[in-house]
Amino acid sequence: MARIHEAPVHALLADGTTVRIRTAGPDDRDAVRHFYEDMSAQNLRLRFFSAGRVSARQAGDRVARPPRPEYQALAAEHDGALIGLAEYEADPGSTTAEISLAVDDDWHHRGIGTLLLEHLADAARGAGFTAFRADALAENHEVLKVFADLGLHLSRHFDGPEVHCTVELTENEGYLSAVDRRASAADAASLRPLLQPRSVVVIGAGRKPGSVGRAVLRNLRTGSFTGRLFAVHPEAANILGIHTCAAVASLPLVPDLAVIAVPAASVPQVAEECGSFGVRALCVVSAGLSTSEGAAVLAACRRHGMRLTGPNCLGLANTEPDIRLDATFAAHHPGPGTAGVAVQSGGVGIALLDGLRRLGIGVSSFVSLGDKYDVSGNDLLHWWESDGRTDLALLHLESFGNPRAFSRTARRVARTMPVLTVDAGRSAAGQRAAASHTAAAATRTMTRQALFHQAGVTATRTIGELLDTAALLHSQPLPTGTRVAIVSNAGGAAVLAADACAEAGLSLPALGADLVDTLLTELPAGASATNPVDTTPMVDEAQLRGCVEQLARHGAVDAVLVLLVPTAVATATGDDLTAALGRLATPLPRPVVAVLPAQAPRIELLHGTIPAYGEAQDAARALAHATTRAQWLARQPDTYPELTGIDADAAQALVAGFLAEQPDGGWLDPRTTAALLACYGIPQIPWAWARDEDEAVSAAERLAGADGLVVMKAYWPGLLHKSEQHALHLDLRGASQVRAAHRDLTTRFGDHMTGVLIQPLADRGTELFAGLVQDDVFGPLVVFGHGGTATELLADHAARLAPLSDRDVHDLITSPRCAPLLFGYAGTPAADLDGLEQLLHRLSRLAGDVPQLAEADLNPVLAGPHGIAALDVRVRLVPRQAHDPYLRRLR
Repeated sequence: MARIHEAPVHALLADGTTVRIRTAGPDDRDAVRHFYEDMSAQNLRLRFFSAGRVSARQAGDRVARPPRPEYQALAAEHDGALIGLAEYEADPGSTTAEISLAVDDDWHHRGIGTLLLEHLADAARGAGFTAFRADALAENHEVLKVFADLGLHLSRHFDGPEVHCTVELTENEGYLSAVDRRASAADAASLRPLLQPRSVVVIGAGRKPGSVGRAVLRNLRTGSFTGRLFAVHPEAANILGIHTCAAVASLPLVPDLAVIAVPAASVPQVAEECGSFGVRALCVVSAGLSTSEGAAVLAACRRHGMRLTGPNCLGLANTEPDIRLDATFAAHHPGPGTAGVAVQSGGVGIALLDGLRRLGIGVSSFVSLGDKYDVSGNDLLHWWESDGRTDLALLHLESFGNPRAFSRTARRVARTMPVLTVDAGRSAAGQRAAASHTAAAATRTMTRQALFHQAGVTATRTIGELLDTAALLHSQPLPTGTRVAIVSNAGGAAVLAADACAEAGLSLPALGADLVDTLLTELPAGASATNPVDTTPMVDEAQLRGCVEQLARHGAVDAVLVLLVPTAVATATGDDLTAALGRLATPLPRPVVAVLPAQAPRIELLHGTIPAYGEAQDAARALAHATTRAQWLARQPDTYPELTGIDADAAQALVAGFLAEQPDGGWLDPRTTAALLACYGIPQIPWAWARDEDEAVSAAERLAGADGLVVMKAYWPGLLHKSEQHALHLDLRGASQVRAAHRDLTTRFGDHMTGVLIQPLADRGTELFAGLVQDDVFGPLVVFGHGGTATELLADHAARLAPLSDRDVHDLITSPRCAPLLFGYAGTPAADLDGLEQLLHRLSRLAGDVPQLAEADLNPVLAGPHGIAALDVRVRLVPRQAHDPYLRRLR
């Protein structure tokens, strides 16, 4: 067992209070002793089964002993004081540890015990423990409830006045969901001073017009903030009619929120003054902080328990009638509504707020995250999930601090409201320089797209596309499929709209005879009721309305796109076809969108209900996004199969042995690679290792198939792409050809070559590519697609973040363009799909169990009707400590 030394972290309690979690050690002897000596007699009795003070001294001595693998103690601190202690201790060689838990009398019922146990369990897993054991008095209902609510599997045995509890440490979905609930509640509580402040101070509001701080103060005043408002300026007593003090400490009360708009060099000092005074949240709009200045600001926030948005941000707003907070320097106040907006770029924030205002879509809350030192998109999702107002979430995130936690949160929130984002930074990542096919294929763009797809996040490419989609999702029901009916008074324009729908992945089905007859009775003479429906320019308001309503109610299509151009006929008759759309019967069961080529704005909401686009391409993309969301919502909950034949302990031992010999990591040799794959039941084609010519001949005789043919592949450390080096020979038959091939390789590569691999010539099948790469930010990514020597040239790959659900595996198999080859294309036998699914699930499990696995290439993987086998495999390991992305902690 290895003792884990974790750096101190900060985390949130149930009420939003920030505490510090750290390893306790010899320097804490006196603090631990005083911690227990100050405890009430009742609390001591429940903790030690007696109220004697001798236990306090023994507890201090236990913490002060020299570090040892079988013992760990974690302390919770607030404002430098010890408020909680959790310990585990085990017999040498045991995988079960005894635990104890104690919380200061004044800090009960705030989640300290649960938080400490989460961190203690994480440390124990890292040290190789599989279970906790604890004894408690049956009357100690509080600690028994902590164990029961933790989310891990708990068994209890009652023995007279005592209860013996065993907690299994294996993480499962129940535990992660329980952690999610606790994190969401704590996040929302911690953000109340930021988004629902009762008092605000602006520090750095200049006396002259033009300063950012003055603009923020003006918006707070003109936006009718309902709480107390103050300003701080060293030389002014009144700015914009707001009571102004010379220093933070001179304010008449402690404000909940401080907006800081001072020069960058002054921000750390101001942040410290705010924390010392008791301010609970900061919004730093100042820009240009150095690395050291930024670190000082964040340290002050952690030290004093303040949440922080920024620096380098536009500000924040909350339109609740009881709050009316506009602490931004935007040109217009955001209107009240139900859209939550979080952005990193202030410019993007202004564009989104302006676009939403033009559409008449109000905002519930807006947060400019800026450089995102603390508050993140994940925090805002937690807030919107619980605020009771938000039903549409719009995000602009240039970076992710903890994308795997974001994915879990977004997946849950997206079930209750649309979550939209602009996929920023697509070109910056580009193609990473990497040796393996997997790393070359796994661009940051592909990784982000995998995250968004799996989490149900609607990812758009531009701000305009995001607003197009938001308007549709805000105003119309979701389509249940991809079938679209186009209705137009201009046949040529309808053809262009049909092309746009096809390019967006939508379909235009032929309409049934009964529906065609019904539509023709509604439309003027000369109309055509095929799809597209050509109403002719003679159509009037009533006819158009009747046609659209018939289509929207009929099950033949999933959405209706109405394209209208202005005509002299409509002008002469006084018909306003656009207005007719606003008088459609409501509610209709299927979405209706309009395309108005003569419309100047890119997107409008007609009468607040019908999204109208200037271009058919924009309407089609918005419909496609809505369709994708509907399909995602209709999916069954993710399931993860139970895999048999997994030997994770053997895999870890193999990895540890390799890294002990090569501390910097590297590529595994073929035998070690095969052993690692065998631990997870990943099939390889039979092979043998040969050190010389005679061994190669002997191996060929053993492995040759019915056709007598074998393959010889050279190997030396660092060889990655054998085809490029011409380091292999195919179709070898008989000893003479094997010897000749070996001599050729030896002649060309000499002492570089340490041996050769002999394999039987593989049967026919589809050559595929499967691999995984550990992204430092996003975690393990599984990549799948067309394989062979042209895998990078064709770039026919799909990717999903591990762990893979059954649905993720299905998506991986069906997404590449080569997918039809696996299902019996052109009469060829279908591949072993069950075997292919197992391969991807086992790769996913391998990635999760072995964080040291930096990348793995299985190329090609041969998929035929009788099975799946990897023909060539490369694996690279690096020294890396496992990191739990779901452990509650602040960055």
